[in-house]
Amino acid sequence: MPTIVALGEMLIDFAPVAADAAGYPTLKAQPGGAPCNFLAALQKYGCSTAMIGKVGDDRFGRLLVKTAADCGIETRGIIKDAAAFTTMAFVTLDAEGNREFSFARKPGADTCLTEHEVDYSLINACRVFHFGTLSLTDDPARTATQKAVAYAKARGKLISFDPNLRKLLWPDDDAAATQMEWGLHQADIVKISDEEVDFLWHTTPAAAAQKLLREYGVRLVYVTMGPRGCYFANHSGSGTTACPTGIHVYVAEIVENGLNNVKDNGGNLTSQIELVNRIVSTIMTETKEADFDTLSVAERAEQLLALFDKKNNVLALDERAEIIRPETSIAQSSLFTGAIHEPQMFTELKK
Repeated sequence: MPTIVALGEMLIDFAPVAADAAGYPTLKAQPGGAPCNFLAALQKYGCSTAMIGKVGDDRFGRLLVKTAADCGIETRGIIKDAAAFTTMAFVTLDAEGNREFSFARKPGADTCLTEHEVDYSLINACRVFHFGTLSLTDDPARTATQKAVAYAKARGKLISFDPNLRKLLWPDDDAAATQMEWGLHQADIVKISDEEVDFLWHTTPAAAAQKLLREYGVRLVYVTMGPRGCYFANHSGSGTTACPTGIHVYVAEIVENGLNNVKDNGGNLTSQIELVNRIVSTIMTETKEADFDTLSVAERAEQLLALFDKKNNVLALDERAEIIRPETSIAQSSLFTGAIHEPQMFTELKK
């Protein structure tokens, strides 16, 4: 059963890949929706997750459900509605490279979820319930979200909230602020951006985090700050983690895309391991540093294959083996995802 359940939007993001001389962009369709993106990331950390929401019973909607399922997300809580189109978001860039959004959502299927369509059995089984503000913009999804949050809180679930401000989806700023404030007052865990902090309170990330801890009853806060990283705080302390920078981030994206391409073309984990080892070998040859040979995946292949065969279940490892934990800035800052061998969120929040 899922450890973490999210309710909210699933949509198609159309992102620019080029533009003609007149400025008309060529757009690439990609799966989107902050709550489902959140679950997809957690799946990579070994968590079990489930999604509650609504898509259109159309090509894009069916594709989104399949993509979520391929990520390991439980999809039985996702409704397909033949009477509404799957929501679409169009992302373009201004002259400075900043993102601008426009939406095809009048209405979009995500706003049409009713309280009677919510799969409450998924909430019964979870430990953490996550939601954002996009499901609060319009009824009936707003009422469905409010009922689901109340249901989860009454059963002692941890409530996670992401304000995820998109001004174009609200009639005015006051309406957005009202629903953001409501969500913040429900939450145990908040992920909020510095832009959203400025929108609500015109203050600093550190001051906003302390405000949420002291006045709203929040127990764990993350304030993302774009290229400046992330400020985090609970009642025991606070800190900042840096945002990854430099060409290595770009190279990592290339490698990830390459590994995904191997999988999409029918390759298995062994094929992906072989590609990684060829990359390591090339670096060793070009740099003439023999130490790079120790980075070969070959020595850990049996463990990786065991993890793969059991859907990344860390219990597939030999009992004497060291538990593998993702080495990222977020993991080192203790993002408590609920994986059974990670620091437990309940324990940390009590500190």
